[in-house]
Amino acid sequence: MVLLGIDLGTSALKAILVGGEENVLAAATITLRSEAPRPGWSEQDPLDWWRALEAALAQLRAAEGNALADVRAIGLSGQMHGAVLLERDGTPVRPAILWNDGRATAECKALESRVPELASIAGVAAMPGFTAPKLLWLKEHEPECFSRIHKVVSPKDYLRLRLTGEWATDMSDAAGTLWLDEARRDWSDAVLAATGLSRNEMPRLIEGSAPSGVLTGSVASALGIKARAIVAGGAGDAAAAAIGIGAVEDRDAFFSLGTSAQFFVTDDRYRPHPGTLLHAFAHALPDRWFSMAAMLNGASCLDLLTRLTGNPVPAMIDAAEKHYSGPSRLLFLPYLSGERTPHNDPMARGAFVGLDHDCSAIELTQAVLEGVAFSLLEARALLELAGVRFTSVAAVGGGARSRFWMQLIAHVVGLPIVRYRGSETGPAFGAARLARIALSAETAQFACAKPPVLDELLPDTSLSADYRQRFENYRALYQDLKRDFSPVAPFIPGSP
Repeated sequence: MVLLGIDLGTSALKAILVGGEENVLAAATITLRSEAPRPGWSEQDPLDWWRALEAALAQLRAAEGNALADVRAIGLSGQMHGAVLLERDGTPVRPAILWNDGRATAECKALESRVPELASIAGVAAMPGFTAPKLLWLKEHEPECFSRIHKVVSPKDYLRLRLTGEWATDMSDAAGTLWLDEARRDWSDAVLAATGLSRNEMPRLIEGSAPSGVLTGSVASALGIKARAIVAGGAGDAAAAAIGIGAVEDRDAFFSLGTSAQFFVTDDRYRPHPGTLLHAFAHALPDRWFSMAAMLNGASCLDLLTRLTGNPVPAMIDAAEKHYSGPSRLLFLPYLSGERTPHNDPMARGAFVGLDHDCSAIELTQAVLEGVAFSLLEARALLELAGVRFTSVAAVGGGARSRFWMQLIAHVVGLPIVRYRGSETGPAFGAARLARIALSAETAQFACAKPPVLDELLPDTSLSADYRQRFENYRALYQDLKRDFSPVAPFIPGSP
């Protein structure tokens, strides 16, 4: 049994072929670019996603043509919250507005005034990155585009449409739109109406482990796949990563460190946290939900240093490890793309504090590593304040490849961190597991076992105490600088 897992990320599309023993037979990654027509905006052309998928499968075909031909089921994962507007024939109305787009600030307030119980229904307060406020912005600022909408889908579900001809989405990706009634796992007519939409503009809802359709004959032939392979419901990227490492039981916890960062804890029932900026969303499996702190800035913060210094990320981390002797004398605020949890501030920006004439690129690198770690510590604090309890946490995503960074995060967060073998395959592997369940009807407990442990990194209590002191300065830094971020606001239509 060969499975295909596809993860449509923000910076790249990844595709993997998985064999019957869950061994990865081949993998391909195709880089994607985002456009920023104005400061604070972020868009991608859905046609580029399809071209990337074709290119990725061409690489898999060259590497493992026989395995690709024998694919029996396909799983999809993708960046959440994107607004993909499609006409009746599937043609994009305009470029997709992405999760890290901050234009719909004013519309969040309008949505909450129209649906005061929004946070309890949708699992979180309105924030500009979510899909629903973006549609309110479009209705006001691009009414011609709004009038052409046949369906609004999430990014990965555009690929599903091209693969199968089916208009469908899974519960976890639907959760990120704000249109899902999380407790009932159904569209909320009240929230849809508040954005000028109805169920007619929504794809049908299915569980992530259920079949959504089959590969059309023409697409199968073009991609080099023999069979009419099943395409599973799939998952948003955070939920797919959870499936990949077996975070499917109550209180299973992990953080994902990719372009953005998430701190994720599985729930066996819907536990909303109204009044906080924590997300309480439907998981990709039936009768499962999750609580999550979502940060807009993760390992991508290191890309800034690469652009400034010309040094590759691995070399910078290696240098920081060789010179490490404890907490940095610098502080880094990692809000390069604004921030969702804990501030809900699309205008927030990054900052280095403590620079002097003797600062080196190595010190800047350590400060960035620690700044992202502090954002994870703040996420842990928010989750525990909301009553979410856990005693250890797993790590996934590209950032988890660095043992030094994970050890540093263990010191900062004050928790043991477990790394699993193969976790770098991330959401694509989780998508393949959902495809396996859709094909075989295996139980989630059987199909989503935790992978073998690579290592467990324990915190040093002395360093954790030192970092807790630095953390208080880090938390104060945003409040001290908040008013200096306001000059960004006039460039974002609808901002206060």
